[in-house]
Amino acid sequence: MRYLAICLTLIGMVFAAPVANADPIKIKFSHVVAENTPKGQGALMFQKLVEERLPGKVVVEVYPNSQLFDDDKVMQALLLGDVQIAAPSLSKFNKFTKKLQVFDLPFLFDDIDAVDRFQSGPVGKALLNSIEGKGYKGLAYWHNGMKQLSANKPLRLPEDADGLKFRIQQSDVLLEQFRALDANPQKMAFAEVYNALQTGVVDGQENTWSNIYSKKFFEVQSHFSETNHGVIDYLVVTNAKFWDGLPDDIRGELDKALAEATAHANKIARDKADSDRQKVVDSGVTEILSLTKDEVKAWRAAMKPVWQKFEADIGKDIIDAAVASNKTS
Repeated sequence: MRYLAICLTLIGMVFAAPVANADPIKIKFSHVVAENTPKGQGALMFQKLVEERLPGKVVVEVYPNSQLFDDDKVMQALLLGDVQIAAPSLSKFNKFTKKLQVFDLPFLFDDIDAVDRFQSGPVGKALLNSIEGKGYKGLAYWHNGMKQLSANKPLRLPEDADGLKFRIQQSDVLLEQFRALDANPQKMAFAEVYNALQTGVVDGQENTWSNIYSKKFFEVQSHFSETNHGVIDYLVVTNAKFWDGLPDDIRGELDKALAEATAHANKIARDKADSDRQKVVDSGVTEILSLTKDEVKAWRAAMKPVWQKFEADIGKDIIDAAVASNKTS
């Protein structure tokens, strides 16, 4: 009996050893910006929290500055398992679902608080799952900020944009946004914008204060209209099969860590928007125009046809929920 007990103990140790020495789950987090940006800081905070709470169980590796993939290639990499988390711009998801185009609709949200209310509400949360049919799962929204409009002339009313050439991202909604103003939208890579503004290839652009300051667009534009007419945000995304296949306790801790990292990244984005706006003011080389309520109302009225054009693709219920987010409780 004693011999049998020893054998059983040894067998138990053999089978237990692989479990005890199991390799930790590796999560590669790939993004395209620098570590000192809100997105970069959010990714590092997620890494730090996971390291503290799941030591030996999960390892998060962060790859900034497109070290692994750019935003166009990272989605395929997620499906192949080459990375586990990415955070592309929301405008990059149009090929997977038209519903997320709601974030490109102009003059839909009054401010970043309205965006927060929408994203944290039931409709915004449901949109995180709008790409599951393509193999992806949205985990969180991270802010860059609200967009401002610029040109080498004052833009107070929609008709002021008539005939001007504006650089835009690859977005059908943004294309129609400027067409509604009788302006000429030009799709162009972000890296080319400064030179295009400087040489007159385009007359204006739209961007967040952090992008405007970091890329020095204010040096080559005489006027900025504080329109807050759109939002540039990111979707933290993963492979749905990978995420759903994680042990419940592990996934629960990762969800908590990501929620804290999201709050951290979004606070940095808010603070940076305010500080970079002030730096543009302090430069003294451009003028910032604050629009009146009536002027904003005129812009929104001019943009309503764009909402209607994409209503069938996005869903009227989604657009209505976004509009309702402008009403404070």
